[in-house]
Amino acid sequence: MMLTPVVRTILLLNIGLFFVSAAGISLIDTFGLHSFLSPLFKPHQLVTHMFLHAGFGHIFSNMLGLFFFGPRLEEVWGSKRFTIFYFFTGIGAGLLFSLVNYYEMSQVRDALAIVQENLAPDVVINYLDRFAPDLFVRYESLLTAYEQNPGSGELGRNVLNLVNSSYQEQVNVPMVGASGAIFGILMAFGLLFPNTELFLLFPPIPIKAKYLVAFYGAYEIYSGVYKAHDSNVAHFAHIGGMLFAYLLVRYWGTQRNKFY
Repeated sequence: MMLTPVVRTILLLNIGLFFVSAAGISLIDTFGLHSFLSPLFKPHQLVTHMFLHAGFGHIFSNMLGLFFFGPRLEEVWGSKRFTIFYFFTGIGAGLLFSLVNYYEMSQVRDALAIVQENLAPDVVINYLDRFAPDLFVRYESLLTAYEQNPGSGELGRNVLNLVNSSYQEQVNVPMVGASGAIFGILMAFGLLFPNTELFLLFPPIPIKAKYLVAFYGAYEIYSGVYKAHDSNVAHFAHIGGMLFAYLLVRYWGTQRNKFY
């Protein structure tokens, strides 16, 4: 398969930055996409997060998708249109993810304010049960001691520090990866070449592009809404990439005589 110019450039940029990060030069804190509620958020992160990855498996799967599906779209659209599409879907993915994250983290922030005003054991337990259940195991002795002795100022300060730290950890976790744009490319491929047969590796069966796109879309919506076990996956970024791709491809379709 021949690589097209923009696909080649995106591949090289992503791989180059991956090796820069692997060499120990920290990029994610500055260029990863942080929550709108985080003091670390900067507008440029809506673009730069698309070129950073969290590990080899992460970048391999994304660049594999770009390698297989990107060139066909660039051949059809041309380099300029493909570049517009890639950034439109990637930024759109980041926006949808950020809006959902803002809604979710606003609930955490408001619940934290209640804890800060009333540090009663039942209030703390309710907060942790809803927003940080893993802390029950990690800090069982501290929480048990505070529940048994809620009047202790030292224990109260430790519990408050724990709750505050938990919120800061959650709100400052960055999102990285080209997945939103790659899912956008997959959506566009399914729309333009719906009956093209693709051969899956797992399971090793052929499937038409339109059915593969429908499956991925349904899975991402289910996983995003019902919090699938792989909670480190930004499902709403994937949904955002597919949604913005659908809108742009449909819009371009109405401009066909100006486009092809």
